[in-house]
Amino acid sequence: MKDLVILVATHKKYQMPKESIYLPLHVGREGKEDLGYQGDNTGDNISIKNPNYCELTGLYWAWKNLSCEYIGLCHYRRYFTNKNLIQRFLYRNKKFDLILTESEIKKLLKEYDVILPKKRNYYIETVWSHYKNAHHIKDLEVTKKIINEMYPEYIHSFDKIMNGTKLHLYNMFIMNKKDFDKYCNWLFNILFELEKRIDISKYDKYQSRIFGFVSERLFNVWVLHNKKTIKEIGIINIEGVNWLSKILHFLRRKIR
Repeated sequence: MKDLVILVATHKKYQMPKESIYLPLHVGREGKEDLGYQGDNTGDNISIKNPNYCELTGLYWAWKNLSCEYIGLCHYRRYFTNKNLIQRFLYRNKKFDLILTESEIKKLLKEYDVILPKKRNYYIETVWSHYKNAHHIKDLEVTKKIINEMYPEYIHSFDKIMNGTKLHLYNMFIMNKKDFDKYCNWLFNILFELEKRIDISKYDKYQSRIFGFVSERLFNVWVLHNKKTIKEIGIINIEGVNWLSKILHFLRRKIR
């Protein structure tokens, strides 16, 4: 059993971090070409659900099949970093050197329960209204109903997150595996019930990723309800961020 494993969710061959704590994980591996990485289709798995569950098929695989003391998730092009702006500029052509190291992670985990990305602030929207503008709000309404039925003690935290304007995104985290297992049990109980109650047969490819979208919101609910101590860390995007495209997409959505 390893003491620390950071899953690197990927669907294609890509340069990976050198440190052994980072485990490239081919999400949605079932029926796909072998990339030479660990697939999420071994043992107890839901790999076939990847078009709807995104990186959650990797989380499910880790929950059911991986033994370690601490676990985390990042993406093949998106990683945690605690480097400042000057360091980021100096290493802008060596971005993999900016990624959070094993020693840095272990130091933080001695003080905090969970390492998370810095929150995104929607400013003019609540988390609920943003979901309504970007996705199908009925799915979030059904999610709330399920939580009220299965985990009513979480409703106050759910409402607090949804009425707020800030959110930890990307399903990225690093935490104790025991807490991770508890979270996954809670999360997948909700999502599997949600899957039974909604019809996504007419959703386009983007909206079909519904369970990934919903889980980003639910993770914030779980962390808040369970009173976890949080350390927010910056994110380094290996490919950079196309802010113009993001802004135009936001404006088009608001106009609609």
